[in-house]
Amino acid sequence: MTPPPSPPAPAIRRGLGERDTAVRELMDDPACDPERLRATLRRFDTVNRLVSGWGGVYARRIRPFLAGLARPARVLDLGCGGGDVVVRLARMATRDGLPVEWVGADPDARAIEVASEREAPGTVRFTRADSADLLAAGERFDLVVSNHVLHHLDAAALASFTADSRALSTGLVLHGDIARSRLAYGLYAVGITPLQRGTFLRTDGLRSIRRSHTPDELQRILGAENPGTWRVGAPAPFRLLAESRPGFRTGHRSEGDLDA
Repeated sequence: MTPPPSPPAPAIRRGLGERDTAVRELMDDPACDPERLRATLRRFDTVNRLVSGWGGVYARRIRPFLAGLARPARVLDLGCGGGDVVVRLARMATRDGLPVEWVGADPDARAIEVASEREAPGTVRFTRADSADLLAAGERFDLVVSNHVLHHLDAAALASFTADSRALSTGLVLHGDIARSRLAYGLYAVGITPLQRGTFLRTDGLRSIRRSHTPDELQRILGAENPGTWRVGAPAPFRLLAESRPGFRTGHRSEGDLDA
């Protein structure tokens, strides 16, 4: 008699001690609920103000860099999503009297539709494009930033994205993301509750943390691809920041380099 087939093995859920590259965010599905997606992208404005740390990065990195140019600058937010981060940075630069052209680029038409609601003619514009499109068009910027992009990428896409970001920038590159930790996971699970209704914020936020790197992990990955060109630090709790600038390519450490 033939024995019955064995039941399928249960899916393995990785702990937070290692990065979970198998889990996928709901909003990355082209067939996800469009209303919940739009609500999520719009509500990122509040979430990013609370947790992304760009206010401090602007004060310590971006403002000194832009002011040091002593001329109008061009800045790109690569993978801008709903556009809230680049609009916030633009407002801070305008407040400080810094002349800047800001561009938000994302290959997802759904994201650009929401971002376009925030467009400020003459200051911030949005375009549907990825890094390859921008390079092919001959675009160059003084500064390239991204927020919460790196954890979405597999190894090959991460190498391509970071290399393209350096090619697009004649100066500084800053990639901000989540730093994976058990404490970040627990605090987010509770803290996001008031904002989650009608969105993907809770599910995708927790999955994002599981997919994210620690600063040491990301430093090893970027260092293996391009030794000496990237420095990864922790600019705020539960945050990481990958920075590249021309001085790093020669091994020179300047005053504005990462402290952590």
